[in-house]
Amino acid sequence: MTSLPHTSDVAALAASEDFGASIRDIPLVRPSVPDADVLADDVRKILTSRVLTNGPYVKELEERAADYLGVRHCVAVSSGTSGLMLILRVTGLAGDVVVPSFTFAATAHAVEWNGLRPVFADIDPETLLLSPDAVRQVMTPDTSGILATHTYGTPCDTEGLEDAARSVGARLFFDAAHAFGSQHGGRRVGGFGDAEVFSLSPTKVLVASEGGIIASNDEELAEECRIGRDYGNPGDYDCQFVGLNARMSEVHAAIALGSLIDLNERIGRRNALAGLYREGLERFPGVSFPKVPEGDRSTYKDFTMLVDPDGFGLDAPGLQRALAAEGIDSRRYYSPPVHAMGAYRSLAGSIGDLPVTDSAASRVISLPMWTGMTARHVARVADAIGRIGRFVG
Repeated sequence: MTSLPHTSDVAALAASEDFGASIRDIPLVRPSVPDADVLADDVRKILTSRVLTNGPYVKELEERAADYLGVRHCVAVSSGTSGLMLILRVTGLAGDVVVPSFTFAATAHAVEWNGLRPVFADIDPETLLLSPDAVRQVMTPDTSGILATHTYGTPCDTEGLEDAARSVGARLFFDAAHAFGSQHGGRRVGGFGDAEVFSLSPTKVLVASEGGIIASNDEELAEECRIGRDYGNPGDYDCQFVGLNARMSEVHAAIALGSLIDLNERIGRRNALAGLYREGLERFPGVSFPKVPEGDRSTYKDFTMLVDPDGFGLDAPGLQRALAAEGIDSRRYYSPPVHAMGAYRSLAGSIGDLPVTDSAASRVISLPMWTGMTARHVARVADAIGRIGRFVG
């Protein structure tokens, strides 16, 4: 079953809507940023100190993020992608890493950049998340790792994936780019598997402008990532391994610290917006939504629906074009899926059937979702979709 926001959340959102907000053109995202005056003071302090990296703001962000997530260690890095590259590098994997194809390309890119082979597994048809059963079907003695994605901010079946990893002695990691603030089984995402990596880019709920956070309860892994983000240099310039320049700047850390202040309220609002979307769209034929498992909480980094062209009367690409004509922005995350991208077609001969992935990729469309949206924005999107469906039906 889908975990829906409380009725009171939806009612509060509708009651608090800003009737002065423009609803003519609706962007896909509008980043939530800290108060400009407060941030200006932080930037002034940073510039005055002349400490632009590896300073107190990065350290404070790591400490506060670890406290929020309930993990022992957080390592701030320049991007979520560099964080994924580092966790795979420092754990010394070899051979194959199982990944979803229904994800952002960075998930597989991190595997390839480490000289490992991405092996694509299919997704669950209800959640669109990496299926533990599908993972087991593609695992071999060469499987050294699993890298799953909390897609759209919805937590994976961590228990099922942990069982799959243990069955072959593989390491388990999560691309948690969308999921800072998501909850699974009463726990915040961040402490599952060997490590989880968050992105703090402008489209995310926690924003640093650009940046990422590695979260782990493994002290050795975390320390290796700290060294790895500075070229593999432990401090004496005698590099222990081939690392990266993946440091987060003090200014980016200051932005992220500001973004942490009202994070829970923004996640709650996004869940309420998702509830309004469902109320407005579920009555239309041919429309469905990825499920959030009962008891879990998504950040709703994206609000995505699935379009059945036979039921709705128009396919997802056609709906995207029609919405654009209405001034409503959208994206088709994740179409094409990674295995169909030019960068990965060379693996086509070794990729098994991914029927659920291919089906989902043909039907997905992500609608505008940002914290400052109002009930009127959601109603305008839903009304436009309804009119389009009636016109083509």
